[in-house]
Amino acid sequence: MFESFSFIFLVAALLTYVNYRWLKLPSTIGLMLLALGASLLVISSKSLLPDFYDFVCGVIVEADFKTLLLEVMLSLLLFAGSIHIDISKLTKERWSILLFASLGVLISTAIVGGLFFLAAGMVGVDIPFIHCLLFGALISPTDPVAVISILKKANVGESLEMKIEGESLFNDGVGVVVFTGILLLARGGSEESGAMIASEIGYVFLVEAMGGLLFGLVLGWLVLKLMKSVEENAHLVALLSIAAVLGGHALALKIGTSGPLAMVVAGLFIGNGVNHNVFRKESQDLMNGIWSVLDESLNAVLFVLIGLSLHLLIMDSQLITLGLLSILIVLIGRTIAVVLPASLLKHGKEEFWPSTGVLIWGGLRGGISLALAMSLSDDLHSREIFFVTFVVVIFSILVQGLSLGAVVKKLLS
Repeated sequence: MFESFSFIFLVAALLTYVNYRWLKLPSTIGLMLLALGASLLVISSKSLLPDFYDFVCGVIVEADFKTLLLEVMLSLLLFAGSIHIDISKLTKERWSILLFASLGVLISTAIVGGLFFLAAGMVGVDIPFIHCLLFGALISPTDPVAVISILKKANVGESLEMKIEGESLFNDGVGVVVFTGILLLARGGSEESGAMIASEIGYVFLVEAMGGLLFGLVLGWLVLKLMKSVEENAHLVALLSIAAVLGGHALALKIGTSGPLAMVVAGLFIGNGVNHNVFRKESQDLMNGIWSVLDESLNAVLFVLIGLSLHLLIMDSQLITLGLLSILIVLIGRTIAVVLPASLLKHGKEEFWPSTGVLIWGGLRGGISLALAMSLSDDLHSREIFFVTFVVVIFSILVQGLSLGAVVKKLLS
């Protein structure tokens, strides 16, 4: 895996250079376009340069996208995204974030899963309903990496930005828990095991979601105390922040809690403690600088991996049709999952639809959805679900991402 990661890191750095010098697109979108173009070149080289084609395919397969993202990169990216968020501003939108990250995910899972089941039947693709719900669960969380990267240039208001960022940071952990619960149902076997499966799902939610939040709080508090005791040593402060993520994520996996949720909470706690308390500026600058570089680097690797995953697709007319229908289905699910929870909150009549419109269109999907799709086995229709997930992710990042600034300007100006 190390050699494959090194090669992909090199490609990501070169494509980032090309985008910065010539394309000048938002990093996420530019890298995605360039990686897709590179992937098409690799595919076209299959007959002319078979050895080169096999080499690149081997690199992508050996990189193990699912393991690399879910078990290595995700916690680093979530921590990097959360350390810059002001908790005092985030808590002002706590009810919105709570509703969107929990109720919104559940609503979207049900709506998308049901409509996907109907659409699959219409185009002649036979997928059981419970497997369709798996697609609904993995595609419902918005991707914090894609969202935060593109929001930096969208110029939305502070309140709306907090809602979108807060939702995206927390709902991926909730989405993974929902996905795990439905996966238990899909593999549960006989009807007699229903009560046992239900108790397992409840246990998963309690231990993974609630346990992850509590573990992240304890970890963040403990590491911040250690940092405070050596704040004059900027390098040690930065080292402790990295150790908190790597060691904390490994420990979270060991005790069965949600690593992503734990890292979000720990990142909020540590970031606010370092940046908004009396830590020395040298320590603040070094820690933030290191995490900024890690964030940009891992972002680049992630979206290059997504683009290069094009070669994994097996296409036919039925799946292409289903993929295009799935774009509409996910947008419908997102709309309902935003409007219903938002209607429970207080809004001025004039601001409700513009702000919900931005929330709907700003709900980008990314690597988390693809990694969960890759984790499915063949008996759970992994081929079909991976294909439609890839189509939705590409549309989300390229079309929604490129147009988000114009949508914000149109709705909020």
